[in-house]
Amino acid sequence: MERSVRSPGPLSVSGPDRLCFAPEPVLSAEGMNACGDDRGSASAQRISRLAGSLVLIASVLIAPVAVAQDVPAEAPASDPKADAAMHRALEWLKANQKASGGWESGNHGEMTSVTSLAVMAFLSAGHVPNEPGPYREAIERGVRYVLRNQKPNGFLVSNPSHGPMYCHGISTLMLAEVVGMAPSSSLADEIRPALVRAVELILKAQARKKPKDQEGGWRYQPDSIDSDLSVTGWQVMALRAAKSAGCAVSAEPIEKAIAYIKRCAHKDGGGFAYQAGGGPVNNPRTGTGTLALEICGEHLSPEAVAGAEYLLKHAPQWSSDYFFYEVYYAPQAMFQVGDKYFRGYYPKLVKVLLDHQDKNGSWLAGGGNDRTGGRVYCTSMAVLALAVEYRYLPIYQR
Repeated sequence: MERSVRSPGPLSVSGPDRLCFAPEPVLSAEGMNACGDDRGSASAQRISRLAGSLVLIASVLIAPVAVAQDVPAEAPASDPKADAAMHRALEWLKANQKASGGWESGNHGEMTSVTSLAVMAFLSAGHVPNEPGPYREAIERGVRYVLRNQKPNGFLVSNPSHGPMYCHGISTLMLAEVVGMAPSSSLADEIRPALVRAVELILKAQARKKPKDQEGGWRYQPDSIDSDLSVTGWQVMALRAAKSAGCAVSAEPIEKAIAYIKRCAHKDGGGFAYQAGGGPVNNPRTGTGTLALEICGEHLSPEAVAGAEYLLKHAPQWSSDYFFYEVYYAPQAMFQVGDKYFRGYYPKLVKVLLDHQDKNGSWLAGGGNDRTGGRVYCTSMAVLALAVEYRYLPIYQR
């Protein structure tokens, strides 16, 4: 499958703490606004890092930076059937984009969350804005739909929903991935101020006073005083991607998120529950908890390894609840933990997806919440799963 992405160079920020910035020149959101396009000025380069437990800053991004440490110069060998399935799916997504640039979520109308998942589906296959390609226009229209729907407080929500922090986390993740893959594009310049505000909202939502066992996580609303693993997973993904794109947070919020995620881990039998303190374990939650720990720098922690072992023992099933949620999180989690786990799980997932793709190129779950999310949601999640091995998205990197 032809892709328009250019091979990236080496990652400029490294170190064992995968969510802490190196001490490089940075700009605050305020500094970005004051300096305008003069991101390379000497005075801007000398602005010091802001102190405090909640700090968000946007880095000075002058030249194209890395999207990954270990992206190969060429895409790794892939299954031709999976490639063909992805191509049909992307064509279907392109054909079903709305005039506004957004995509619909089942019967819920256009939403920033599903639109962002669709944009990331194109990105995951190597298609980027600001480069010639069959999906450039679709990507750029989708991104601008999300930007137009950002609220003054930074909230990336176009349609009131059961859990708007889902929409916000997913959309923040998408914006950061676009900047990470096309940092010198004009679209990235449009995104950066919005990304700063979006991440600030995530950090403020986490910092609200909550009961002890709920601290460190997120829930449905920015002012929620409880937490759950599902919403928390998207916010952690967004913060990790924003870090790679040039935004920074202090270590404290990440440490609090790690502590909350570990409180959701089951001590006996592995896996993760929906909230801290216990509850049923399943593949989607376990994929979420395992991946969140891995990308927060808790590589091969006891909880992450136990989660991976749980997923090895519980093969993906088309009929399972929240199958497409598992489709997104679990393969990434297994890839991060290591090849033994990834190779033991991933081929089974690919087979299930290929067996259930509809003739028009889309996917639709057989029932449950996945089905109410609609074809765009299911199709986007399927493409994001099939593209894990390509490692084009910065968030997919080890």
